Order: sequence, then structure tokens, then C-alpha cells
Amino acid sequence: MAIAEQNRDGRASVLPQMQSARWALASLSLATLLSSLGTSIASVGLPSLMQTFGASFQSVQWVVLAYLLAITTLIVSAGRLADMFGRRPLLLGGIALFTSASVLCGLAPTLWLLIAARAVQGLGAALMMALTLAFVAETVTKDRIGSAMGLLGAMSAIGTTLGPSLGGLLIAGFGWRAIFLVNVPLGVLTFALAWRALPAHSKTAQVDRGTFDVMGTALLALTLAGYALAMTLGRGNFGALNVGLLVAAGIGVFLFAASQVRVKNPLIQLAGFRDLQLSASLAMSLVVATVMMATLVVAPFYLSRGLGLDAAMVGLVLSTGPLVSTLSALVAGRLTDRFGAHRMMVAGLLSLATGTFLLSLAMTKLGIAGYVVPITVTCIGYALFQTSNNAAVMTGVGASQRGVISGLLNLSRNLGLITGASLMGAIFAVASAEGHAGIGQKFLSSEAAARGMQVTFQTATALALVALFLALLSARAAGRAESRVS
Repeated sequence: MAIAEQNRDGRASVLPQMQSARWALASLSLATLLSSLGTSIASVGLPSLMQTFGASFQSVQWVVLAYLLAITTLIVSAGRLADMFGRRPLLLGGIALFTSASVLCGLAPTLWLLIAARAVQGLGAALMMALTLAFVAETVTKDRIGSAMGLLGAMSAIGTTLGPSLGGLLIAGFGWRAIFLVNVPLGVLTFALAWRALPAHSKTAQVDRGTFDVMGTALLALTLAGYALAMTLGRGNFGALNVGLLVAAGIGVFLFAASQVRVKNPLIQLAGFRDLQLSASLAMSLVVATVMMATLVVAPFYLSRGLGLDAAMVGLVLSTGPLVSTLSALVAGRLTDRFGAHRMMVAGLLSLATGTFLLSLAMTKLGIAGYVVPITVTCIGYALFQTSNNAAVMTGVGASQRGVISGLLNLSRNLGLITGASLMGAIFAVASAEGHAGIGQKFLSSEAAARGMQVTFQTATALALVALFLALLSARAAGRAESRVS
């Protein structure tokens, strides 16, 4: 009888904890959706902004760049601040900042005030992106982390997929301001849910906070900004300014590393990179993001010129990838929990390499199926890798470092996307060149588009194999560590 009562009491205490964890995970999912939607929804409004403000494309593109640069340069610092002062207040602050900046974006009377508000919005997104992954390890049990990571991955993919279509509808019905104001009710809901569901007395803040590394933060931000600008400015023309920015970024790396060795409380513990599993995971994240960017940069040209599809059909076919990623991420989480992160990481990269190899064949004779089948294989592999890699990294990190490591994980992905946009675009431009400068719908023939597709995804396959090699090394190191513990 006593045992039965204990069992009932145990179930009674566990159920509220499970419900609380579900609500907390729901708030983290909405925060992920917000930051992802903020990235994808703005690009569709650039033509309207050009018309409204009478500005050039080079000017209005800063509406997108300001957001991305703020995230890229500040996400590691956001994670470090959370490790020092607690994740709950920083995450709530990030949601509030993102929501308030969305109001400012929607009400901005001039282009440059809109760009400034987008930078502030990017700071809020950096806080949300850095802390959602870090919070997962505290929200769910260890055997459910894979499923939670899969859910966050699915929400990120939904935000990326939903942004352009939702933005187009909002602009057509209410004007460009609506693409920013739509974040406000969603942000208020996310804040209210996070306020209620996330633990009020978080034990994540360090007892010995030390001092915040202002110099290291400034050096890292300037270094990352220099690299990001070198990869994005010029619209495909890599000139003296780009080279100068890359050189400055290289110098910044050495100055940042030197500063981290000297200060008592560094922004990043460089000794942590001696951990092969962590270093490999960050490197793989960067490489895989570079590979996946090729599908966004190159595929539209191949579908429109190589296969001769009209704009509507190109958009429909391109939606295959994000849709597959969204559905696969949910399944990938459960597979990771069941079979282990390292096994699923290797399986995901095998699928990714297979898909990019099939894409490199550029089988135009098969029509749309010659693209849809390989991209499906590719995106399944990406979802498996992304979910298992995030789970492997966050389960292997101590509580005092989860914020900054989560920031590094997001940073590696962002840098990969930035690198891929420039590198894969340049490879396609060179491979498809027909005596004309650059690439454009006006000059690109079907044969040239297919040739550019082949060379670009041959490069992508080689990069995927590099990531697979790193995954095998990481899995081997993990096996050795487990054998030593046992």
C-alpha cells in the first residue's frame, strides 16, 4: 500500500514537471521561429523599399545585411553574458528587444532609421538564437534532447520557408510595414509564454562572474564584421575592398586570440578548442552550411535556365527543400535519441554527400524529378546532421559554458551561410561563364547552367566528404572517451 502511494505521489510530481517542460519548449520554439522569420521575411520587401524611399539596391540591401551582421557579430557575446548573469533574463530581454525593434521597423520614416532598427532587431535575434539551444539542456531530460533539437530545427525551417510567401501576401495586402509589424503579436505571445514557463530561479549564472571581456568582444565583433562584409559586398565582384576586409579580418583573428590569452575572464576559453569533438562539430557546422547555401544560390539559375521553368514553377520546386528539412527534423530528433548523436551525424553526412553528388550530375533529361529527388536526399541528410550535431555539442558542455558554446554553434552556421553565398556563387559564375561577365538570366544558356550546376555541386560533394571525415574522427574520439570512463 505504501509503495502504491509512493508511486502515485511520484507520478503526481512528475506530471507537472513534464507539462512545465512542454510549455518551456513551446516558448523556445516560438523564439526560434521569430528569429528565423526575421531573417527570411525582409528580403521579399526590398523592391517595395526601393520604390518607397527612392533608393538603390545597394542601399536597401542593408535592411537585410544589418540584421545578419548584428547576429553574426554579437551572438557569441550574447551567450557569454547569459552564462554570467543567467539565461532567463537575457532571453526575455532578447524577445522584448526584438519585438520593440519590430515596432520601430514598421514605423520607420526613413530608410536609414529602418536599417538602424533592423540592427537592433538583429541584437534581439542574437540573444534568442544563442539562448534557445542553451536552454534545451535544462528544459528536457538527456534522453529527449535530440527530439527537442529536432523541434527547434523544424521551427527554424518553417520560419525560413514561411517568410517569403507570408511577406509577399502582407505587402500585397497592407504594404511593406506589415512584414515587420507582424512580428509584434507573435513576439508578445512568445514573451508571455517564456515569462510563465521558463524557470524563475535559474541556476545558470556563474557565482564568480568576473568581468565582461569588452576588448575581446569588440575585437571579435570587428573581425566577424570584416569577414561578413568581405563576403557580401560587391554583389559577386570581389575587388580590392573585399581583399582589404579579408586581410583586416585575418589580423583581427590574431589580435583576438592574443587578447583571450592575456585576460583573466576571456570571452571564449581557447583551451576548449583542444577538445576534438567540439572543434570538429563547429567545423562541420560551417562546412555543411556552406554546402547547403549552394542550393539557394545556384538552384534558381539551374531550374529557370537549365530546365526552362517559369518563375512560379521555380518557386514551387525550390520549396521542396525547406519542406523536406522541416519534416525530417522532427524524425531526426527521435532517431538521435534512439541511436545516438554520432551515428546519426555520420548517417546524415552520408545522405548529404549522396544528394550533392546526384545534384552534380545535373540530369536535365529527367526534368524536375532530376532535381527534386537529389534535393530530398540532401535535405534529409542536412536535417539529420543539424539535429544530431546540436544535440552532441550541447549535451557535452558544462552548464557554465552552454551560452557561449551555443553562440559559437550558431556563429559557425552563420559564417558557413555567408561563405557559401559568396564561394558557391563565384564557382557557379566561373563554371557557367560563356564569355560574359558575371551570371544573369539574359546570357545564361541551358548548357551553361547545367555545367555550372555540375561544377558547383562537385565542390559541394567534396566539402560534404570533408565533413564526413571529421564526423568519423569525432565519433572515434567519443568512443575512446566512453571506453576510458567505463
